[in-house]
Amino acid sequence: MTSQHDLAVRFRDLHIPGRPLALANAWDAASARVVAASSAPAVATTSAGVAWGLGAADGDRLDREAALGLIRRVVAAVEVPVTADIESGFGADADGVAETVAAVIAAGAVGVNIEDGRREPAEHAERIAAARRAADAAGLPLYVNARIDVFLFGLGAPETRLTETLDRAERYLAAGASGIFVPGVVAPDTVTALAKGIDAPLNILAGPGAPTVAELGALGVARVSLGSAVAEAAYGLVRRAAEELAASGTYTAVADAIAYGELNDLMRS
Repeated sequence: MTSQHDLAVRFRDLHIPGRPLALANAWDAASARVVAASSAPAVATTSAGVAWGLGAADGDRLDREAALGLIRRVVAAVEVPVTADIESGFGADADGVAETVAAVIAAGAVGVNIEDGRREPAEHAERIAAARRAADAAGLPLYVNARIDVFLFGLGAPETRLTETLDRAERYLAAGASGIFVPGVVAPDTVTALAKGIDAPLNILAGPGAPTVAELGALGVARVSLGSAVAEAAYGLVRRAAEELAASGTYTAVADAIAYGELNDLMRS
């Protein structure tokens, strides 16, 4: 058995600018095993997919204990490092975030995503610092990925967003973040400016129409995530199959499924 500390170090070392860690985010134990079986070096959860799978909306509406239970199941299902998307920390304040992070570490994860959303940067920096203190208290080099939502939410004037993102990144890194996650931007010029201006590994959210992992790596990116896109695609298949069955009584939507025996064997491992 690989120790949690060793998994944490392994996960940290996977963040190499120019050679991005590519993560197809999972949302339950089964999807985590499917991802790990693809030879992925790590598994990341998607907070949206986790919330949807548990019957809740994304956006700090999921019960903390439900999220922790899911993290425990994912960690138990795979042997690779697991990083958990914990939204804004499942806590009303920095102390609450520290409690969440301590519990996430106890669940076996070695990384977290914490998003700033529309919070003031100073408040989010306190949350990042609380997460780092909790990790230090546990003796774990937890990878704290600080998500900056300036581009994703279109905060401020377009011409100020790059500078605002760089300012927030500097503040969050000083508070103890390990890396910076900037969803909502894939334009090569902006990604290059972010990679050059942030003194830490840069994580970009990708999807259809975005540059390839190799192209993002050439811009200096260290991590590429699919976020909720895989869960959205899976639920899109559910809808297509259900609508086709109701409308025409046919089944073509499920033609490319993983075979029952293969999937069942994967769950035995």
